[in-house]
Amino acid sequence: MAVDLLLGLQWGDEGKGKIVDVLTKNYDIIARFQGGPNAGHTLEFDGHKHVLHTIPSGIFHEGTINLVGNGVVIDPVIFKRELDNLAKFNLDLKKSLLISRKAHLILPTHRLLDAASEASKGKAKIGSTLKGIGPTYMDKTGRNGIRVGDLEMDNWQEKYRALADKHEAMIDFYNVDVQYDLADLEAEFFKAVEVLKSLTFIDSEEYLHQAQKDGKTILAEGAQGSLLDIDFGTYPFVTSSNTTAAGACTGLGIAPGKIKEVFGIFKAYTTRVGSGPFPTELFDEDGETMGRVGNEFGATTGRPRRCGWLDLVALRYAVQVNGVTQLIMMKGDVLSGFDTLKVCTAYNYKGETIHHFPYNIEAENVTPVYTEMKGWQADLTKMTEASQMPQALNDYIDFLEKELEVPIKIVSVGPDRKQTIHR
Repeated sequence: MAVDLLLGLQWGDEGKGKIVDVLTKNYDIIARFQGGPNAGHTLEFDGHKHVLHTIPSGIFHEGTINLVGNGVVIDPVIFKRELDNLAKFNLDLKKSLLISRKAHLILPTHRLLDAASEASKGKAKIGSTLKGIGPTYMDKTGRNGIRVGDLEMDNWQEKYRALADKHEAMIDFYNVDVQYDLADLEAEFFKAVEVLKSLTFIDSEEYLHQAQKDGKTILAEGAQGSLLDIDFGTYPFVTSSNTTAAGACTGLGIAPGKIKEVFGIFKAYTTRVGSGPFPTELFDEDGETMGRVGNEFGATTGRPRRCGWLDLVALRYAVQVNGVTQLIMMKGDVLSGFDTLKVCTAYNYKGETIHHFPYNIEAENVTPVYTEMKGWQADLTKMTEASQMPQALNDYIDFLEKELEVPIKIVSVGPDRKQTIHR
């Protein structure tokens, strides 16, 4: 059985959690393939709001297996908090939540290293969530990391001590003021590790191989967004993993030929959290309105998101790199009330008009070229059928489909799982 893939096409925060929740009824297994607790997937249903950071977004569906893949990095402390928040739902997590033995662990000293590194950059900071993600992936590629499977070995605490001691020496090297009580942090960490060990660890690549042979339906769930990919994003203002479709292969052990549908999620406008270039960013009343109406605050950090018009140059690039087969447009309701909408269809790059995504999109090199479209006034949040959508919204969608050459199959008109229009 083929594997479908769902990922974000912008700088994260596109609404992946909601759509995974909506689509889960079609799948036996939901598998996270990269990232860590720097992700924040928000789900809303039955009047309740839930934010998941590491646990896959299908966790609330009975009978669905949720797998944390080898490409994910896990902070046991944050993971335990997520589990505590799920306790009231009486979920059988021993059965429904599986963790790859090859997933790497975030140690307390990884978080401290992250803070020290970011502080040392001064004004050149990249906007890290300070969750220890970067240092953990550095240890992974540096072949120093501790993995979930190590927790089943007798010598894991010796490995932990050696790595934590090394990290403390590195923190001293940065020569910045990072106050911490490691003994206190470690007490919380080791307690959380015991909770983690109560869950089911698996050899995930073998598990998924057998699941495919048995005809199980699998949805691979990405975190962050394509423009934050370590290779193809706006480097160095990126995350530390491969957020694009290729990351699902390395993050789960799935062969490229086994991927079928690639669902690409994007907002009807563009947002970004933290530092980094953003050609269509708005600093006026329109940008303020998008942020306020869209409740644009990071689900993980609470930081306000920068807002701007839809950037089709960047979106086309993400569609191309990922081989997207179906598009899902989120937050169409946020654009209600604008008389005129703008869409960036090209860049003026160093005096030349280009339609592809260049190496550098800093403001001194790139000016967006806009196409203006008529807006709509209708409140979309109560709409349930495509036939109810205003003509201006249909025109907006038709324009995007023509430019991107991929169909927009779902339009989200609110945060609740019911506020979802299938086209």
